[in-house]
Amino acid sequence: MSGGEPVRVFLVDDQELVRAGFEMILRATPGLLVTGSAGDAHTAIARLREPGTRADVVLMDIRMPGLDGVAATRQVLALPDPPRVVMLTTFDADHLLVAALRAGAAGYLLKDAGPAELVAAIRAAAAGDAPVSPRLVRRLIDSFLATPPPEPVPRPALPAGLDRLTAREREILAAVGLGLTNTEIAARLGVAESTVKTHLGSVLRKLALRDRVQAVIVAQTMHRPAP
Repeated sequence: MSGGEPVRVFLVDDQELVRAGFEMILRATPGLLVTGSAGDAHTAIARLREPGTRADVVLMDIRMPGLDGVAATRQVLALPDPPRVVMLTTFDADHLLVAALRAGAAGYLLKDAGPAELVAAIRAAAAGDAPVSPRLVRRLIDSFLATPPPEPVPRPALPAGLDRLTAREREILAAVGLGLTNTEIAARLGVAESTVKTHLGSVLRKLALRDRVQAVIVAQTMHRPAP
C-alpha cells in the first residue's frame, strides 16, 4: 500500500450500534476508507472473498454468535493477500485474547476506545505494527501466561539473535514484556519516545519478530523458569 492511498477498513460486529458508531468515525477521517461491514462472521468472510471488496485492516469483534472472531480470523488470514485483523474486545473476554493471538490477530482494541485510539490502531495495523489498547496489555500478558497451549509443548525456544541485542535494547525488551507503553518506557529510562521506538524496531529486526505482541511473548519467556 503506497503512502498516498487510503487505508481500507472492513468492520465486523454483531452490534449494529457499534458498527454504526465506528463507521461514522472512520468515514469522517481523512485517509481511511470503509469498504464494507457485516453483522456476522460468515457474511464478512463471504464479502471479503468478493473481488470488489478489498481491505487492508479488518476490525473483528472477538465474540459473536455462530462463528466467533477467533475462528473467523483464521479464515480471513487464509485468504489471498489477507488483511491485518484487529480484534474488538471487552474487559470480560480475557480467555479469548490468547486464542486470538494464536489465530494471528495483529492487535487488540477495546470497544470503548475513543476516536483517536481507534484511528491510531487502524493506521498502526496497516503499517505492520501490532496495536494493543494500553489497558489490555497487562491482561493479555497475564492471560497468555495462564493459558496452556492446545497440546503440551516444551518451553518455547528463544529466538536467535538475543546475543546481538545491546544493553539498552534488552532494557526496552524487558519493559515491553512488563506491558509498558513506549511513553512509559521513555519516562522510566529517561529517553525520548522516538528513541524507544528506534530501539524497539531494532529488537524486532534482530530477533525476526513480527510485532510488539511477539516481543512481549519473548520477553516473558526469557524471564519464565523452565518447567
